Amino acid sequence: MARRRSLRPRRHRPGPGEIVVGRFVGLSELGEPLVEHPWNGTSGPVPARSTIPLSQGEVGREVVVAFESGDLGRPIIMGLLCPPGRAPRARSSPTEARTLPVEVSVDRERLVLSAEREIVLQCGAASITLTRAGKILIRGAYLLSRSSGVNRIKGGSVQLN
Repeated sequence: MARRRSLRPRRHRPGPGEIVVGRFVGLSELGEPLVEHPWNGTSGPVPARSTIPLSQGEVGREVVVAFESGDLGRPIIMGLLCPPGRAPRARSSPTEARTLPVEVSVDRERLVLSAEREIVLQCGAASITLTRAGKILIRGAYLLSRSSGVNRIKGGSVQLN
């Protein structure tokens, strides 16, 4: 089992521009990251801002923490640390190095995924494909369309069977 490093401070409080190693402990009810760091005392985890997206899958990971204007009550998670003995994965190609433009609105009511060529949503034998040319391909062993109102099919031509 991997040994966990202590979060106890070894010396002085961090000064302006210094970084600290902390631990990501979860998300608050409002979705804010919660972090423990050596200088938050016995008050438990504190809400933090983050420069990276964090999920429950990263709970327990060590994080790099800085403090806004040197205020220990205003931590900012700058990134995740790789576990000892495990180097970060290098990007192998310029295509892989590009970040995917993903936007999630704050109210969590809208998700926008963008791609240059196509987007495929797949689960088992079912898939939905969106292409750059404007095609939408829906494939599956069984397709069901339900509507409490009018269910319309419009197009230049409509072919059934």
